[in-house]
Parts: sequence; structure tokens; C-alpha cells
Amino acid sequence: MTYTTLISAPELQSLIASGAPLMVFDCSFELMQPAAGAQQYAQAHIPGAVYAHLDTNLSAKHGAPGAGGTVTAQEADQPASGGRHPLPSRERFAMWLSSVGFANNMQAVVYDRQGANYCGRLWWMLKWAGHDAVAVLDGGLQAWQAAGGAVNSGDEPAHFQSNFQLGAPLRRLATAGDVLAHLQQPGQTVIDARAGARYRGEVEPLDPVAGHIPGALNRPFAENIGTDGRFKPAEQLRAEFETLLAGRDPATVVHQCGSGVSAVPNLLAMEVAGLGPTALFAGSWSEWCSDPARPVEK
Repeated sequence: MTYTTLISAPELQSLIASGAPLMVFDCSFELMQPAAGAQQYAQAHIPGAVYAHLDTNLSAKHGAPGAGGTVTAQEADQPASGGRHPLPSRERFAMWLSSVGFANNMQAVVYDRQGANYCGRLWWMLKWAGHDAVAVLDGGLQAWQAAGGAVNSGDEPAHFQSNFQLGAPLRRLATAGDVLAHLQQPGQTVIDARAGARYRGEVEPLDPVAGHIPGALNRPFAENIGTDGRFKPAEQLRAEFETLLAGRDPATVVHQCGSGVSAVPNLLAMEVAGLGPTALFAGSWSEWCSDPARPVEK
């Protein structure tokens, strides 16, 4: 069986026991303490899990400053998006997957400890790389341990290098130009996953400009998670998104947040609800507000 959205802790336990080709990724991260996720992984992780670091594995380098401006060494290093967490190119991402031994015949399972805030990035990137067999561990490491799952500490043995082959993208990456070209038109519905106060422009702790993309709807990503730490039931998610959309076509949705990471739980939730797939503006607010020519609403 292939898992493409969510997988429960008992389902993952069964999958591991079956011996099916599988790789588990721990994506734990803390935005204000970038080293904390690796420390959390070292303390406890699902046995065999590979650590995926948001800044170094799942984001592109911004480039090194030089006499001629900011430069990057190779074409493969050119980011696929702007913003505070620019996407690496698909080619660079495939190189990383190959380096950790991930192969095209494997089921991927991703998790974190932060309410699926960070592991969704890798889930989406694998879809973008053409790999459909990837699922988020519902409830994260907490659900795994609550189900009696074992954990390891320290490092895991290295994997042999593989040769991951890119496929046609299975999810759409929207650029700032795409969003601007269709701004406030019926063919595009922007959903902003940031907290309400940031969306309204009352506070802005990270980016130079406060506010939101004109016409964007607001659904803070944490609203997808129930009190048990798992995604809400599909029927509930569907009802909530349909209320938010108020008759707009779900297929027109483009998701964004501050830097393209915490928007993914909304995107995943729409798929769980049967309303996806939808697009991701990975540069998000951090890229949008970097150009004073782009309009801002408060």
C-alpha cells in the first residue's frame, strides 16, 4: 500500500514490520534556534530515521557575496524560489536525496515534533520532485511514542548512495510573478497561513514590511490540528475550508505564509479533505514584501 497524505503511527509500525522499501525522515526544527532540531533528533528519533535540516537540506543557499554581487557556484545551486527559505533547485534536491540513499521505489514518511509545521516542507518537495509515495506521520514523534514506538538516540549508520531520478512535478510551484499577474482575479485565491496578527499587519517579527497580499484569505496553519495533536478529520477540514472559500473554486488556491514552510499544512489539509491538490507560493510574504512595487494590504 502506498501512503500519499497521512500515515498513522500504527500504520507506520506495520509498514516497517513488512520490510517494504521505506525511508523515514525527521524534520524537527525551531525557527529561532536553528540548531535545536538536530539536537532533538540526537536525543530521540524513530529508529533508522534520516535527519532533514530545513536550512541546509531543504532550502537553497542564498549565495556568497563577491565583488560582482551575490554569486552561486553552479547552476544546480540556483534557488527555485525567493524568500527567507528559498527552495533549492529540483536537481540540487535530487542530489541530496541520492546522498542519503533515498530511491524512487521507496515509501517516504516524514515527521517532526512541531505539529507538522516543518515536515510538510519535505512532503511537498518530494511531490514536486515527482515522487508521490510520501506521507506525513500524523501526530509526529509524540504519536509514535504514544503508540509504543521505539526511539533511538545519537547517529544512525550511513546509507549507501542511491540515484534518485526526478519525475514530472506533481504539485505546482507558483512564483511571485504568477501571484501578481492574477492578483484578486477569480482564477486565483490566495490563502495566508500566518497567525492572524501578522496577517492583519498588527505585528511583524521577521520581515521588513507588515501586512498581507491584497485579497488573501487567512487560515493559520495550526487550525488544521486537533487537540490530540493530529490532523482534524477529513470531513471537518472540508467544512472549514469550504466556509473559508465561500464558494471559490478550491482549484484556484495558492498557499503562502512567511517563507513557504508553514503554508504546507494548509495545502496538505486540503488534500486530506479531498479539495486538492493546490499550488504553493514558496517565496511567500518574505519574497512578496521584498519588492516595494508589489501591493500590500492591511
